[in-house]
Amino acid sequence: MTLPCTVSIIGTGSYVPEKVLTNFDLEKIVDTSDEWIYTRTGMKERRIATAEQATSDLATQAALNALADAKVKPEELDLIILATLSPDMTFPSTACFVQEKIGAKNAYCYDIGAACSGFLYALDTAKNQIAAGSVKNALVIGAEKMSTILDWEDRSTCILFGDGAGAAVLQATDEGRGIMQASMGSDGSLAELLWAPGGGTKIPVSHEMVDQKQHLLKMGGREVFKHAVVHMSKAVTDALEKNGLTPDDITCFIPHQANIRIIDAVAKRLNIEGRMYSNVEKYANTSSAALAIALDEAAKDGTIKKGDLVALTVFGAGFTWGASVLEWSKS
Repeated sequence: MTLPCTVSIIGTGSYVPEKVLTNFDLEKIVDTSDEWIYTRTGMKERRIATAEQATSDLATQAALNALADAKVKPEELDLIILATLSPDMTFPSTACFVQEKIGAKNAYCYDIGAACSGFLYALDTAKNQIAAGSVKNALVIGAEKMSTILDWEDRSTCILFGDGAGAAVLQATDEGRGIMQASMGSDGSLAELLWAPGGGTKIPVSHEMVDQKQHLLKMGGREVFKHAVVHMSKAVTDALEKNGLTPDDITCFIPHQANIRIIDAVAKRLNIEGRMYSNVEKYANTSSAALAIALDEAAKDGTIKKGDLVALTVFGAGFTWGASVLEWSKS
């Protein structure tokens, strides 16, 4: 399908809480060690929000930073899409709270729930709405307060996640290729490998549900690892083929920041070692925020420059996965 215009990212921003939780801090909480965590995940530390900070607060800071970078005023936004699996509350959408906090009175807002794949899904959705002429300026956010849905007695999962937010402003442009065709996929038959089963309509909130910790994240790590490597690699290959590109055309690959072993395995499969961007050592896995934070940091530290082709790839609960290619438009 040929889109009627080029849609580009014209600004990015991110925010991580001030509190740093190191692997040595985790040694005091659960039976683990800095060496064990780092050798298996590549993580050294993660950020933890305060009790007073909600997901919308993290998202708001990232949004304001992205708007400043794009030189777009909040009232100029037509659309806000927020990807999260840790919303402020069941309803309304956390995006609506962000809208109020930043003063984006002319935007319509909604959340996307695709777990760690959420930011990429939201990015593609916003791109298509701009290309269709429905909106002019869109703000896409990935934000998580993962610390509130972790079992801090489960050493296999609590070490892996952190809090944070990242955002991007999208707009139609008249140069370059912008955000190109994406490749997306899902497999609901594997949902039980990564989920928080309690708290919804299937297992409603109750004392028993909370006592059994069914509202907290549960993961089959080995199986998730295998599926993540396979699907992220294939999604990148498919997205490149859709756009008539090869891995050699890509300056920088930015993957979901789940685990350095996953990132390295995908790089090896695609034969792109040395071009994979990672900040997992600093922030751990921030779910839907991870790709957004990494994209912002890669742009700000000079890893990607105007005219570079960048490939993004994600994998998350659902299972959900995807990849997208874009030409970076900012100087």
